[in-house]
Amino acid sequence: MTLALLALAIGAFGIGTTEFVIMGLLPEVAADFGVGIPTAGLLVTGYAVGVVVGAPLMTVLGTRISRKRMLMLLMVLFTAGNLLSALAPGFGAMLAGRIVASLAHGAFFGIGSVVAAELVAPDKKAGAIATMFTGLTVANIVGVPLGTFVGEQVGWRATFAAVAALGVVGLLGIARLVPELPRPEGAHLRRELAAFKNAQVVLAMGMTVLGFGGVFAAITYIKPMMTEVAGFSAGAVTWLLVLLGLGMFLGNLLGGRFADRRLMPMLFTTLGGLTAVLALFTVTAHNRVTAAATLLLIGALGFATVPPLQKRVLDQAHGAPTLASAVNIGAFNLGNALAAWLGGAVISAGLGYTAPNWVGALLAGSALVLALVSAALERRAPALARTPVPAH
Repeated sequence: MTLALLALAIGAFGIGTTEFVIMGLLPEVAADFGVGIPTAGLLVTGYAVGVVVGAPLMTVLGTRISRKRMLMLLMVLFTAGNLLSALAPGFGAMLAGRIVASLAHGAFFGIGSVVAAELVAPDKKAGAIATMFTGLTVANIVGVPLGTFVGEQVGWRATFAAVAALGVVGLLGIARLVPELPRPEGAHLRRELAAFKNAQVVLAMGMTVLGFGGVFAAITYIKPMMTEVAGFSAGAVTWLLVLLGLGMFLGNLLGGRFADRRLMPMLFTTLGGLTAVLALFTVTAHNRVTAAATLLLIGALGFATVPPLQKRVLDQAHGAPTLASAVNIGAFNLGNALAAWLGGAVISAGLGYTAPNWVGALLAGSALVLALVSAALERRAPALARTPVPAH
């Protein structure tokens, strides 16, 4: 069981590295292809849109094969996309490679979440999901800073070639360590789609889009913000990414631990805290010490929402979790795409590199509102069930 979760975490490590490393290499990629920073930001937006599209598409295509085999096929696709990025002759080809790799992302985490949850007892599900997502957070401590360093010293193409090699390692780990789980009885597309009729599933996905979008509004343009506003050197950004990744790692562990006990209070706390910290980042970004501390908090609060939101969707999908789980991963990246686009827009409008933090605070605050609505509806449902029907 532990080894199977480790294999999923290895795959998550590779995917997390390729998703986030581009943020530390945006200036280098932009300069190489002769485009501006906001245009290079499309490599973040394009990847995120690919996840949104690929999550349901790949999950539906994989309904007729085992989950293990589908996870292996997704790692093959991921590897191919990163090789295309490494060899891209122009910006369009680079963007195409990012999109190809991203098609595997949502389905991998969605199917992987379901597999992880099935490997443990019911009261351990959020913890198992968090274990898989540990690979994603460790990628931000090790993979992303190391990839950024390699990109700065050797060239960004070497970084994406190394990520492709990580994809091969992830493929071999899944093939060796993840067990063949039986497909659920009566599993079919119509039943999976029925989960989206549940308002709580839709609200959870809305929280995912807005909450994680708040995080990405701040971190997509983190390199120019830290160098131009906070005054860090370009080389120091690598260590700032380590700090951000450490926050993500700690937040993911805390989110997994408390989501199995008090899920909704955990979301209230993290989304409220994230809203406040993002708003403060517009001020703290002007000082090196406070900027670094704020990055740690953004990583922790942002990733503390991941296990509870994913578990919320699994719980509310009522026996048909695979597609809903994958679509929720797509929702994380829809938030990423929205935030990257809005962040680039406010920068292009001349509002400065800290302006995306206001965008992030607004998005996270909106997610908190949805969480409050979701809890209110949940409290109301049992009350309505207890109300006697008047006799006629």
